[in-house]
Amino acid sequence: MAPEFATVAQLGVFDRIRRWLDRLLASHRFRLWAARFPLTRPIARRRARALFDLMAGFVYSQVLLACVRLRVFEILAEGPQTLAALAPRLDLSPESSARLLDAAVALRLLRLRGEQRYALGPLGAALVGNQALLSMIEHHAMVYADLRDPVALLRQGQGQGELARFWPYAAAAQADASNAPEVGRYSALMSASQPLVADEILDAYPFAQRRCLLDVGGGEGTFLITVAQRAPALSLQLFDLPPVAERAQARFAAAGLAPRASAFGGSFLSDPLPSGADVVSLVRVLHDHDDAAVMAILRAIRRIMPAHGELVIAEPMAGTPGAEAMGDAYFGFYLLAMGRGRARTPERLGQLLAAAGFDSGRLVATHLPIQTRLLVARPRPLEKSRNAL
Repeated sequence: MAPEFATVAQLGVFDRIRRWLDRLLASHRFRLWAARFPLTRPIARRRARALFDLMAGFVYSQVLLACVRLRVFEILAEGPQTLAALAPRLDLSPESSARLLDAAVALRLLRLRGEQRYALGPLGAALVGNQALLSMIEHHAMVYADLRDPVALLRQGQGQGELARFWPYAAAAQADASNAPEVGRYSALMSASQPLVADEILDAYPFAQRRCLLDVGGGEGTFLITVAQRAPALSLQLFDLPPVAERAQARFAAAGLAPRASAFGGSFLSDPLPSGADVVSLVRVLHDHDDAAVMAILRAIRRIMPAHGELVIAEPMAGTPGAEAMGDAYFGFYLLAMGRGRARTPERLGQLLAAAGFDSGRLVATHLPIQTRLLVARPRPLEKSRNAL
């Protein structure tokens, strides 16, 4: 009988068994026995490696950052090279070059051809020309700085470090020329990282079947410019804070989209959204905000959405099968350092959608759920909307 259907007495038995197993696994003598016994040895070794990787993860990430900053992948995209040829180009001694390159080989970023030449490995090759990932790797230097004392971060609360200082404008209800530098840094990063998810979204949702798309919190318009290439008849609207909307309008003009793409400035937390769209997108927006702000955004969208419209929510979500650590571990601490927001499960997003006047949404499969998942919701009659949670 499964534990969820067990009686109280049976639950007590299950609990005692679990406690016994916990004590057993914590026993030094049992771990030694498991490492020696042929049937349990592979399990013991896998767990030992997994635990070591958790401990060493910061070192691995710094090896990756060093490779990015020294343009190792770009250099080796020219072809395999010897240590003697690489060291001057990296501006490192042969000894330091060998230490970095050998570490990158161990992490599958590089590989050795014979014993003489270094070449791109399967992970390093994926970074060549991938400006989205390269920008995020550079950006994570601030994340690591904030996490150098995780206990202090937990005790001092949200938004006290480097990451919070990088994102201040995004938390504001308004932005103007006084914080243009912050707007520029934020917008540039979001624009550079947008290709990570744009194709995933476009492969999953048929925007070409719609008449007008409104991208709320659309930044500099990178996503809409990509949509425009796939759906040439679709009208495009973007809504973001005024300095960002100005940058988006300039990009639309440069891309030749001015006749069918418009950018509107305002705060989605307090200002009305432009009307006329029959599909609205939120691309990596909701997980940056707490529940109260999410409800304000969803209700603003519901007010301008026609009965036949759809809302497309695209973002990494907690509880993603095979990527569970991404939600509560990675985004849990990243957003703590940033100062607001949380990764939510599709079920939790569904509850917020229902409270804002939508149905609870349907998940649409994407090729790489670890990068983004898609939840598509339709409006319900406003008089039938549930109260806010």
